[in-house]
Amino acid sequence: MNKQSLIHQIKTKKNFLCIGLDTDITKIPAHLLQTANPVLAFNKAIIDATKNYCVSYKINTAFYEAQGVLGWQTMQETLAYIPDNIFTIADAKRGDIGNTSNQYAKAFFETIPFDAVTLAPYMGTDSLAPFFTYENKWGIILALTSNAGSSDFEQQQINHNKRLFEEVIDVFSKQVDSTKLMFVVGATKPKELGEIRKRIPEYFLLVPGVGAQGGSLADVAAHGLNKDCGLLINASRSIIYASSGVDFAENAAYEAKLMADEMALLLTKYQII
Repeated sequence: MNKQSLIHQIKTKKNFLCIGLDTDITKIPAHLLQTANPVLAFNKAIIDATKNYCVSYKINTAFYEAQGVLGWQTMQETLAYIPDNIFTIADAKRGDIGNTSNQYAKAFFETIPFDAVTLAPYMGTDSLAPFFTYENKWGIILALTSNAGSSDFEQQQINHNKRLFEEVIDVFSKQVDSTKLMFVVGATKPKELGEIRKRIPEYFLLVPGVGAQGGSLADVAAHGLNKDCGLLINASRSIIYASSGVDFAENAAYEAKLMADEMALLLTKYQII
């Protein structure tokens, strides 16, 4: 999906919600455990219930890789079940030397054809270059994450009072334009989010941390929106595990709609729609 198509979906659906399908088999409602593939049954029900209230789904590959061959098959079948007009993200956090990254890019853009994949920038620009050779595919680079350990490296000052995450943003945004590149910025750091938005006004930001991690949607919007929206807000546990009963899908839809409705108000407030 290209940038204009993503913006069109946001303005048409009047939300910028990304739902994380981080499906943990130990948290699936008990009645689904009797099905042939509980994770797939859960994912399909969640997608059916929430697809009208989001513009993106993010699949954290760890939850599927942990299940071995069946998990990879489930990930492929889940991706195939998502409607074509919804932006799909493989949350895989890949990044390695060039020939290895070539294979990672092939895995997540061709074999399992996601629209985007999350990337770890630690090994430098050459390690991520293969991901940006694909048309209408995106790399989403970790910049300032929402976990406590982000202070260990990401927030360290490296030179001229510049922090490491700022250097990552500056280096990659000079090499890759906003039609193929996003950055991950945690919702729990709204002040820094505002600083990042000033640094890269045209780029999309994938923002985890709203919901179960305590980030404020209103704060993220105030600091992070741009003229085209420019945000994908990810919520996972607060939506997909809203209920552990037979009504899990209905409750997921309710929580997704609540967030989507709040997003519509914010998009109107900031005159984006």
